[in-house]
Amino acid sequence: MARVAVVTGGTRGIGEAICQRLKRQGHQVIANYAGNEEKAQAFTAATGIPAYRWDVGDHEATLEGCARVEADFGPIDIVINNAGITRDGTLHRMTFEDWNEVLRINLGGCFNMAKATFPGMRERGWGRIVNIGSINGQAGQYGQVNYAAAKSGIHGFTKALAQEGAKFGVTVNAIAPGYIDTDMVAAVPAPVLEKIVAKIPVGRLGMAEEIARGVAFLTSDNGGFVTGSTMSINGGQHMY
Repeated sequence: MARVAVVTGGTRGIGEAICQRLKRQGHQVIANYAGNEEKAQAFTAATGIPAYRWDVGDHEATLEGCARVEADFGPIDIVINNAGITRDGTLHRMTFEDWNEVLRINLGGCFNMAKATFPGMRERGWGRIVNIGSINGQAGQYGQVNYAAAKSGIHGFTKALAQEGAKFGVTVNAIAPGYIDTDMVAAVPAPVLEKIVAKIPVGRLGMAEEIARGVAFLTSDNGGFVTGSTMSINGGQHMY
């Protein structure tokens, strides 16, 4: 059955792959983006997927953005909380703004999107929320106390909200990607990236499409008995 799906941070990288995968599944997909108008327009021109602009870390803007989507396309049944930023640095050098912005967007965005869409899913008796966490939220990472805290928070948020949604037919899950071949990872200096890949048992970076396949399963009817779960897709780099 075709559903209305919103993918935050959906116009590039992992978000773009998720958008395209869900579109192939037959859903009406809307990509959210924060700021790069030119790239968003290019994304829509290339994929035919509409892009709506709002800051997921802004509560009122998120409520208004989701209301616009629902007015244009109907009730939102699938939400992929993928939007995220990094502001890396050791605690010694990290400013409060570096800390606050990452928590506001990466973790706060999940709360804001849920507030906008979860009540409707519950009333209709069906919904799928997938939150994109990170291997660094599971294992920690030097120089990322803000990012690791936000992503770890996503995993706890997922388990708690899953308990609220289960009896209403709403599943809430997370995916924790490892190092994926995206622009964010491409920005890592080559010598550092070589050391990262050396620690991945399968011997390569992941592909954005591999994350999208996980999302496709979790958002399908076949994934209806999976909730409160974190799916690790990391090439065996972190196991627990």
